[in-house]
Amino acid sequence: QVQLVESGGGSVQAGGSLRLSCALFGYSSNCMGWFRQAPGKEREGVAYIVTSTGSTYYADSVKGRSSISQDNAKNTVYLLMNSLKPEDTAMYYCAASLGRWCSLLKYNYNYWGQGTQVTVSS
Repeated sequence: QVQLVESGGGSVQAGGSLRLSCALFGYSSNCMGWFRQAPGKEREGVAYIVTSTGSTYYADSVKGRSSISQDNAKNTVYLLMNSLKPEDTAMYYCAASLGRWCSLLKYNYNYWGQGTQVTVSS
């Protein structure tokens, strides 16, 4: 059974940092992504990593402030977010794709974690 387990969310003040973790069980995916969803808004892609090559891609909203990385031995992906802003407040989801082509489109992902809340106060 495929399962993604996220951790690392919390409440921080603007300018602070958080590192989110996502452990994947039961499958090894070539595309692992992080998404977020704020109340009343669509779920949007934040970053993804191609696990076979280590290539990464970021949404403009977090580019330069975030870093996605992986630990292949643990089948775990991380999202480090720095210089957090109140607009980063959202539920953050980790996702894994069955396909080989990676993107920030949520429709490309087949498995999702339960989410971890990130709240940034001004």
